[in-house]
Amino acid sequence: MVPHGSPLIWARNPPACHSQGQAGVTPSSRLCERHILRSRPARRAKLPPFLHFAGESDFTIGMARAARKTGRWFRWAVIALVFLLVIAPVVLLGLFRFLPVPFTPQIAIGFFSGDAVHYSWRNMAEISPSLAKAVIGGEDEKFCRHHGFDWQSIDQAIKTHDRHPKRQLRGASTLSQQAARSLFLVPWRSWIRKGTEAYLTVLMEVLWPKRRILTAYLNLVDWGHGYFGAEAAAQGYFHKPAVALTARQAARLAAILPNPDDWHAVHPGPYVTWRTGELLGRIRVVSRDRLDACIRP
Repeated sequence: MVPHGSPLIWARNPPACHSQGQAGVTPSSRLCERHILRSRPARRAKLPPFLHFAGESDFTIGMARAARKTGRWFRWAVIALVFLLVIAPVVLLGLFRFLPVPFTPQIAIGFFSGDAVHYSWRNMAEISPSLAKAVIGGEDEKFCRHHGFDWQSIDQAIKTHDRHPKRQLRGASTLSQQAARSLFLVPWRSWIRKGTEAYLTVLMEVLWPKRRILTAYLNLVDWGHGYFGAEAAAQGYFHKPAVALTARQAARLAAILPNPDDWHAVHPGPYVTWRTGELLGRIRVVSRDRLDACIRP
């Protein structure tokens, strides 16, 4: 015989719960709450509007749950995309407008690959003015006049490619584009990277003055053999600081930029020798025509 008040009797025939306002929690009230929770029907997923026509069934309930999960993943994907494409670049550009850049993706790849990496940040005042003029004259004469893109050079490159489709598309990247690429992106070529580069170039042009853009370019560009930036290249090739580079040495460094791992600044071949003489003339043109006016203090 089951004793009166046994939990078995409560589980089978639970009495009414304590009335509202009754103080204290007794074993009987706890058993009553458990029974009510067990007796409630399982909550079913609420159907979204696009499933109302199908009625409620196990299939539509499963679809509703899958839709909710997909919606959560989609929201998190949008948040991550906004952070990577908007918040993070703006914050980093805001910081690096005033602080030295500690490393770039390409520098990190070289370091973790076990390659020799040499990098030292220098302000514009610590870099030879001849080097700034040489890269403007050789890479982007309209640097002080455009807002990130040289549309005339881009148009000429496209027309040349249309005439000679088997040739590799000639680059028409400005110094601003190259600085944005070096700061944020890996060196692998793709159309996705090119589109991202254009977006980051716009941000950089909006948030940074031209002098800072050229300072970043001169510090982050790959000068070959693990030398990143003007200081590392000057020390590695000429055993002197970047501020002490002569006009000829600066022209040689600018001459090897298209292919720094194969061309030599110290023992130049015929092409680098010819290109060095041409860049020495362009350094004088940049000074004469004030093509570097936007970076002068």
